[in-house]
Amino acid sequence: MDYDIDYLKLLAEQYPSIRSACAEIIKLQSRQKLPKLTEHFMSDIHGEYTSFLHILKNASGVIKDKINSVYGRTLSEQDRLVLSTIIYYPEQKLELIKREIPDIEDWYKITLYRLVEVCRIVASKYTRATIRRYLPAAFGDIIDELIHAPTDIGSDKEEYYNETIASIVELGQADAFIVEISNLIQTLAIGRLHIIGDIFDRGPRADIILDTLLNYHCVDIQWGNHDVQWMGAAAGSLACIATVLSVSTKYSNFDCIEDGYGINMRPLTVFTLETYADDPCECFIPRNPNMVSISKHDVNFWAKMHKAISIIQFKLEGQIIKRHPEFRMDNHLMLDKIDYEKGTITLDGKTYKLKDTNFPTIDPADPYKLTDREQELMELLRSSFLHSEKLQKHVRFLYQKGSVYLGINNNLLYHGCIPMNADGSFTEVELKGEKVSGKSLMDMCERIAREGYFARRGTPEKAYGEDFLWFLWCGCYSPVYGKNKMTTFERYFIDDKDTWTEVKDAYYKLSEKPEICDKILTEFGIDPNDFSHIINGHVPVKIKKGESPIKAGGKLLVIDGGLSRAYQGQTGIAGYTLLFNSHGLLLSPHDAFESVASAIRDEKDIKSPLDMIEYAPKRLLVEDTDTGKAIEKRISALHALVDAYRRGLVK
Repeated sequence: MDYDIDYLKLLAEQYPSIRSACAEIIKLQSRQKLPKLTEHFMSDIHGEYTSFLHILKNASGVIKDKINSVYGRTLSEQDRLVLSTIIYYPEQKLELIKREIPDIEDWYKITLYRLVEVCRIVASKYTRATIRRYLPAAFGDIIDELIHAPTDIGSDKEEYYNETIASIVELGQADAFIVEISNLIQTLAIGRLHIIGDIFDRGPRADIILDTLLNYHCVDIQWGNHDVQWMGAAAGSLACIATVLSVSTKYSNFDCIEDGYGINMRPLTVFTLETYADDPCECFIPRNPNMVSISKHDVNFWAKMHKAISIIQFKLEGQIIKRHPEFRMDNHLMLDKIDYEKGTITLDGKTYKLKDTNFPTIDPADPYKLTDREQELMELLRSSFLHSEKLQKHVRFLYQKGSVYLGINNNLLYHGCIPMNADGSFTEVELKGEKVSGKSLMDMCERIAREGYFARRGTPEKAYGEDFLWFLWCGCYSPVYGKNKMTTFERYFIDDKDTWTEVKDAYYKLSEKPEICDKILTEFGIDPNDFSHIINGHVPVKIKKGESPIKAGGKLLVIDGGLSRAYQGQTGIAGYTLLFNSHGLLLSPHDAFESVASAIRDEKDIKSPLDMIEYAPKRLLVEDTDTGKAIEKRISALHALVDAYRRGLVK
């Protein structure tokens, strides 16, 4: 026997007889033959919560596709649109319908029959035991009976089925039932959700997105550089806090900071008025991609605030770079290259005139030192970030469900890149005295990122980890960033756009070759010949310029399609969802979402066509997945337990 008797005795506590162990084997072996559940992959949400939540509600177009498959020949397009909208927004749509339809009882009965049928279709890949876990408390048993009852005319349960529907309506429970079954349909339509980085920044309310994910039935997250920036801020890194506030100010986005997380911005406001009241700060006029309604006075004030926190950001970044030469980020050091009398800066032997020369808080002799007022301000802000209960809850969730990369079902998921040299070898980076590359680099990055949040304050691990979280945000060998530098300073202060260039890691060109993708998959223990893929985001795919998300002959799938409004002008669409079901891989490009109000009132759904991009070699079952492999181990252990019972090794 391959199993330790002590292990089998522990297993026997759960299955105390041959019959109970065999019953479990029967259930598990049967489950192995179900089709695999549909996985949904999304990336670069960037706080765009209305579009994101709608995509979850319509399951990236899957629910509409199911409705069309069932009712495509028997319902008009308008009726199918109404049914879709009821599933997405049941409470709000019911309020409108009840005002318009005189004979609401007949409408209720017809709609209930249709919803039960749609629910039956999306539930078909699940075991009945799994479905029960998702059923609502009040109507769970009724839904369970209806979706598993035979509906043929003349069947033994025909009258039972009809009476159940009639009773729901007669007792005034139709609205509540419709809400519950619609929510169940939404849940069952997505087997597992993968978020491949960048939940935060640019869009208005990343906190609402995380509130939703916290309660989601099955989700994992691969960290993006915008995520680790917030993780660092929540850990107490002053550089990350300054960066978070600078980015929020740059995009006219204080809703997430103030309303979402309750961060007290008054200390920064007071400091700004004291320090930059007479400075026009024209280089720091914020962008407004979210079309926030703000007055000219507010724009001017936010520009001052943007400059105030950005100067502090550059100082704090410089301190980290000087503390950690192993980060190899000296090309980010700018403040010590300025001639403050002439108002110029010299980079790589070339001198440039600065667009803004007012630096009241910088000491030319020690340009990276915070003034006493700046230090006091940052300590107040750090306290606010550390004591934001909601932010800390969200960041702990990012650590619980998140990672730098994930290998699942023969797919390798990560946000940015695997740093590589031009010759195709993995870049070697020295961290904490250890040389790492490829998978070992990714593993080391995750370990240090966790220390930065969870290690005890005052320990070397905590201090290094906080600095490292900032490095992950913009470091040249950071796998979640992947460029030689972040030219934030140059874009603010220098007109010459040649200085704005950010050179991408060699990975981004090399990964378009199938053999390089195979090398990466092999590095992470994934067989490149077994219907396997790399899935990542980070770099927007510019469809309008002819770019394709499908690269390296289908081995690499880049799914950043510009869900954030700030990117939609570049990409030409409004995001992607990649779907992996039992038949293969489908890509769903999304049009821009108008509004929740128009979706409810006018049935204006996001256009999300489902395009099959690669068929699986055969229809994939649960036994072909990682879950199936785990089940197979469980079955093997249970067989060993049965054998041990029969041989008298376990009582």
